[in-house]
Amino acid sequence: MIDYQSIFKTKGINYENYRKLIDEKLGQGFTTGDDDTEFMLHYTKLNVQRINRLDKTVKLSEDLLKALSDLKGKYHLLVITEGWCGDAAQILPVVYKMVSAAPDKFDLRFVLRDKNEELVNAHLTNGGKAIPILLFLNEAENKVLASWAPRPKILQALLADWKKESTDLVVIAEKLHGWYAKDKTVEIQKEFTEVLEGLD
Repeated sequence: MIDYQSIFKTKGINYENYRKLIDEKLGQGFTTGDDDTEFMLHYTKLNVQRINRLDKTVKLSEDLLKALSDLKGKYHLLVITEGWCGDAAQILPVVYKMVSAAPDKFDLRFVLRDKNEELVNAHLTNGGKAIPILLFLNEAENKVLASWAPRPKILQALLADWKKESTDLVVIAEKLHGWYAKDKTVEIQKEFTEVLEGLD
């Protein structure tokens, strides 16, 4: 059995330190995972720019703010991610903004996918290690109350279609980030609202 609370407390780092880790790795010519190719380094650098922009521009919806205010419990939110992950760059600023709006209800920590194989293997998406993975934990117990991964459902369906049309990862990534840019975090926030409404 996975000890979620132990992972949260001993391996988890906060948002600021996660951001700092990515910057430090890039400064040394690495990314956070096991693949330090130029391709992955390039995407990690782009992701830093995306996160920087979204950290400044994300505004939470009224529905999400209400769902936060209606929460009765206290929760640990454990996020499995990597610095090279494009979806994570689009989603984690929303996660951080959400938790920051309710600091009395959430404690947020991040762990790296490639250093937590057992944890990731317990939360696969269609058999794959897709990230980010959000695990909403009961603060007092070793229990996953809800999980969310790795991108909005609408985009997940579109991505499946795009992969049938092309195997070019650059083309697929352009479509993916184009969708995120047009959506402006609306679908992410809708789905987070649904998760929060089901927690208590």
